[in-house]
Amino acid sequence: MSTIAAEYQPVRVEADLDEPLSRWLWAVKWLLLLPHHFLLTALGIGLLIATALAFPVIFFTGRYPRWLFLYSTGVLRWAWRVAYYSYGALATDRYPPFTLGAVPDYPARLFIDRPEHLPRGPGLLLSRLRALPQLLLVALVGLVFRLVWWIGGLSAVLALVALTILVLSSPAAALLRTGHYPRSQFRSLVAFDRWAIQVLAYLFFLTDALPPLRPEHTARRGGRLQNYLRNRHHRPPGGRAPAVSAR
Repeated sequence: MSTIAAEYQPVRVEADLDEPLSRWLWAVKWLLLLPHHFLLTALGIGLLIATALAFPVIFFTGRYPRWLFLYSTGVLRWAWRVAYYSYGALATDRYPPFTLGAVPDYPARLFIDRPEHLPRGPGLLLSRLRALPQLLLVALVGLVFRLVWWIGGLSAVLALVALTILVLSSPAAALLRTGHYPRSQFRSLVAFDRWAIQVLAYLFFLTDALPPLRPEHTARRGGRLQNYLRNRHHRPPGGRAPAVSAR
């Protein structure tokens, strides 16, 4: 199912709920993803280097070098697929591919249009100050997760409590009990993931489109109507509901 939004967006984060999902696989995904974590650490360092190399070019010309742009976009795309498979969404059991390139048939997709022009000179730095509230919010969320991780390392009891709260408040609890992913939670998680990726793309100069401070939790009315009409006329035999997508 195509999930590209009708309105133009330079940073498009797409996701399909890839059911059926395993009841228990989420418990070992952290272990299965160890190769990805090692590679993403190296790729993340490369992203910082690529941004440092691109910065003087953007500062004086207002254009992001194409080969550096493709690499930086690929790193975010790779990270999005890993997050979607793991605890950023838990919405697919299909193992993420090892590639910087786009994989159109994977349930999680990211497309970023290379901007024709970016602010030059001091305006480049001043424009990034607009993202300070969004950056503080992202940093706060990351700090909370890091604090929970650190506290859990001090005490097995606190670690067990933190893990229990995480499981019961995540889609893992519903998967364990019923084998089905809660639809409302899917849209909320993807909305936050989309917002975080758009903020990162802005901070790394991959776009000049600043996302709003508040992540969108619901689709536009027009998008809902189109999805309803499309699903109504393309319902599979047997009355089974079609796949859920988030745009």
